[in-house]
Amino acid sequence: MRINRQIRAPKVRVIDKNGQQVGIISIQDALMMAENEKLDLVEISPNAQPPVCKVIDYGKYRYQQTKKEKESKKSQHQAKVKELKVKPNTDDHDLQVKLKMARGFILKGDKVRLTCTFKGRELAHPEIGKKVLQKMIDQLLDIATAEAFPKQIGRILSVTLTPGAKKMKEQIRESESESEAKKSDESEV
Repeated sequence: MRINRQIRAPKVRVIDKNGQQVGIISIQDALMMAENEKLDLVEISPNAQPPVCKVIDYGKYRYQQTKKEKESKKSQHQAKVKELKVKPNTDDHDLQVKLKMARGFILKGDKVRLTCTFKGRELAHPEIGKKVLQKMIDQLLDIATAEAFPKQIGRILSVTLTPGAKKMKEQIRESESESEAKKSDESEV
């Protein structure tokens, strides 16, 4: 974005500080107009014929632009990948604990990578690890979807789960209605 003396066009279409079109005038006259009002001449649309310039306070304009950018970044959620590790011989109760953790991560909007690590002779039976991962995937199907089938790379079998938007919203609504029902039951007692 060019400002003041950086603008090269001999004639420009000028918009004053109130947003009113002044018309097509020479660059010198436009610069004089901006200097008289103690503002800057900023090239808004350089590809137009003639280029469109606006008389504004450039410092204030840049400040507002950066403020808007920061505000838009605040509303964005960066999806992180959380990893949960299991083994082929992990007990059911331990799996339930891992599932509870995975459910919490997915409800926050994060991705979850489930990895099953094999040691020694466990590698001879990878189907046991696949059963463990499939069991976990089935438990989380109500709020998440698997990006692909579980893949084995060396001693590690892994799958990544992503939050399912529709399923997640339904889950949140159900949990809210359950909490409201509990509150109403407590208030009746």
